[in-house]
Amino acid sequence: MAPVPAARPPEPPRPTGPDRLPILTTLVRRGREIELMHRAMGFAALGFVTLIPLLIVVAAASPVDGNGFAGWVVDGLGVTGRSADSVRQLFSSPRRVLSTTTALGLAGVAVFGISFMAALQTGYERIWLVHAAAWHAAWRQIIGLAAVVGFLLAASWSGIPLHGTAAQPTLRLTITVGGGVIFFWGLQWLLLGAKVRRRALLPGAVATVLALIGLRIFSQLVFTPLIVSSAVSYGTIGTVLVVQSWLIGVGFTVFGGALAGHSYWTGRHPDVGPDTRRDPAGEDGPAP
Repeated sequence: MAPVPAARPPEPPRPTGPDRLPILTTLVRRGREIELMHRAMGFAALGFVTLIPLLIVVAAASPVDGNGFAGWVVDGLGVTGRSADSVRQLFSSPRRVLSTTTALGLAGVAVFGISFMAALQTGYERIWLVHAAAWHAAWRQIIGLAAVVGFLLAASWSGIPLHGTAAQPTLRLTITVGGGVIFFWGLQWLLLGAKVRRRALLPGAVATVLALIGLRIFSQLVFTPLIVSSAVSYGTIGTVLVVQSWLIGVGFTVFGGALAGHSYWTGRHPDVGPDTRRDPAGEDGPAP
């Protein structure tokens, strides 16, 4: 009598948790969990009230570009012609800004800027599922604010050296894109209190810069005619609404880029999971 072959053991069930979901599905689900659009709108509103006043003063005092903060916004939007003129009319000239700014006012806008960085820090903490930082870690927000100002100054300066030469676009692309990746990479690590592995934060930094490039292309195609039509229909407030919409887009790309990096990392490293905090000794590794 022929021996009966042994039955194959049943295969273990495949995990069905969040780590087995496709990266895109995880990204959409996590975006709903952290209320991505709500955070983007809060980013725009808080940035308009707290961060922009500080940047207006910094841009006015900067010897790099004589156009002030209006030039920064025009360059960020990628608009030209009548659209650029409408945006410039929203802001005072750099000379007037400096003549009316006092030391007390400068200290006030700096404090408001720190509150903006605190909101950004909270968003990063929600994305990476880490505990909120203690109150005495506010120095990270101060350094982060200085880094934001420094990066914007470097980005505005990148259009000046070698102007009119074939090497100038390459220089500017290197500073804005390469420097942008380094900036968002380091900013996440700083605001998260070094609780997440550095290499886990790199995909989010790359995604953020790519999203900002896409936003600039979108702005050139959509916001350029929209600013003109809004200025004609609604006056100055129409231009303000378009700039505010652009700020919402910036907030969406900043938080969305970090969220995309988180979804990519957890999708590629399901054994690590979303909690990639450093150990107490300071070496890279999963949390205990």
